[in-house]
Amino acid sequence: MSPVIVVLLLFAGLSEAVGRVLPVVARRSGLSHTSAIGLMVSGAVVDGAVFALWPLSAWTVAHLVAHASLAAEVLVWTPGLVAPLLLSAVLAFPLLGPMLHTLLLVGVGAGLTGALAANAGLGWWVAAGCVAVAGAGLGLAVEAVRRLVATIHPRRAGESLT
Repeated sequence: MSPVIVVLLLFAGLSEAVGRVLPVVARRSGLSHTSAIGLMVSGAVVDGAVFALWPLSAWTVAHLVAHASLAAEVLVWTPGLVAPLLLSAVLAFPLLGPMLHTLLLVGVGAGLTGALAANAGLGWWVAAGCVAVAGAGLGLAVEAVRRLVATIHPRRAGESLT
């Protein structure tokens, strides 16, 4: 993966992290700037890693669905595929509207679907299912880890878990 792709994925992850951290900062009036920045940076790395794993996970699901050895190269992010992801992250991070954010991620998934279908020799709908299953699986895994960390992390008296 080229350094440009890594930087673009980190920017997309940062936008996701900002959308998740700002509500926490708003609820915790005593949260220091250092803690908020730490939360955003760690969130950017985690979300960037999840974005980076999305094509690989979709390719793996396609490999399992095809029941055969896929001779094609593993699907990876290219500048043409990652640019809409960065655009969707910047324009519609979760604070601005979950429906718009979801719609733009579906558009990015459609781009990945086209690349996966061409790369793996699958039909478009089968590839779309693989991309959707991979995205949902990664999203559920990250959400489970977030909830686990929120449960384990000590809270001040009177703060809610959500």
